[in-house]
Amino acid sequence: MRFTVFGAIVLSTLFVLGTVRAYDLPYDPYPWCANYGGDASGASNCGFLTLDQCRATVSGIGGFCEHNQFYNPRSGARQRRTAH
Repeated sequence: MRFTVFGAIVLSTLFVLGTVRAYDLPYDPYPWCANYGGDASGASNCGFLTLDQCRATVSGIGGFCEHNQFYNPRSGARQRRTAH
């Protein structure tokens, strides 16, 4: 009986989390991450507004730049489609 109740709680939580839209999540203004890898044990820094900022950071210490998977622009930046 306990596992059934626990399973129902887990499934309902996953359903709720699965239906959250990206623009409902907290605002994250930084679209670029520096991944240092190697001796830094996979450390990363997702605090760059431009690709050039990120590249300048990793240029002397190694690593690579990639898009921030948690990037979420201001809610005002999204556009809504209207049916015509």
